[in-house]
Amino acid sequence: MNTSPTPHLSPGSARGTVVAVAVTLLLAGCSGGSGSGAGTGAAGKAGTGHIKVALITHGADGDAFWELVQKGAQAAAAKDDIDLTYASDSDAAGQASLVRDAVRDRVDGIAVTLAKPEAMKSAVTAAKAAGIPVVGLNSGIDAWRSEGLLEYFGQDESVAGRALGDKLDELKAKHALCVIHEQGNVALEARCAGVKKAFTGDTDLLYVNGTDMKAVTAAVATRLRQDPSIDEVVMMGAQFALGAVKSVKEAGSRAAVATFDLNSSLVKAVRSGDVQFAVDQQPYLQGYLAVDSLWLYRSNGNFSGGGTAPVLTGPAFVTKENVASVANFAADGTR
Repeated sequence: MNTSPTPHLSPGSARGTVVAVAVTLLLAGCSGGSGSGAGTGAAGKAGTGHIKVALITHGADGDAFWELVQKGAQAAAAKDDIDLTYASDSDAAGQASLVRDAVRDRVDGIAVTLAKPEAMKSAVTAAKAAGIPVVGLNSGIDAWRSEGLLEYFGQDESVAGRALGDKLDELKAKHALCVIHEQGNVALEARCAGVKKAFTGDTDLLYVNGTDMKAVTAAVATRLRQDPSIDEVVMMGAQFALGAVKSVKEAGSRAAVATFDLNSSLVKAVRSGDVQFAVDQQPYLQGYLAVDSLWLYRSNGNFSGGGTAPVLTGPAFVTKENVASVANFAADGTR
């Protein structure tokens, strides 16, 4: 887990690759702590004691979504004088191993995603046994309390899915194809389940390999050719939505494309009408709040939601009508 600091956070790393960011704002008169992370300054101000935090996700290589999460985490680390280390592995067993690495490294706090909660349970238990506070973000809203995490930051994916389904009814869609790029990921499965529950039209599921964008585009195009009645394609991420736009063109389909999550390129696609709308869960905010919450807990004993309720960061719809309000932020790489 110990690695040399780097000035920039990469979008994600494969198993065994750890990208570390040491953000140390050495304020006048402030000296580093010894690992307890407990500070004597007032909450809300940097300089309450230099602590080490590990952010460990299931993000895959090349997924721009996780760059937004990392940027938010980096901003919180800069404010709070935190030595922040980021690591990711799309394989659940590998991600659990990274959590154990952080425990051995004696970090002062861990922020973790629970895309596959059962696979992470023993690693989270090991962190708690070592006295390390653990918070959740992004994935695992139905599992964070049972696994004993202090707090959770993200959107309720079932609620988000139902909201999207209602939106499709408003748009008078009749047949949706919901595309999941990581089978077994509880967040993605919950989204499509929510869509299917709320949408009064037909909803089909399509599983694709999200690590191969060409294969994703080809698979969606093939399904559209096979079933011309599909008039809405629902994707689980910005880059996949942009791929689906290509799929629609290749298939000669009239289907519209909607998606969860956005980035600067997706904002342009919403503006142009290539993508109908995006459901924003604010990944930057998730990373920021998760890291900041660990500093608040170590420095002042605070925890959000009373340990029983999640802190929701979405869903919010970004459409052609309101996209201008987030465009500048997206251009800066924070939305």
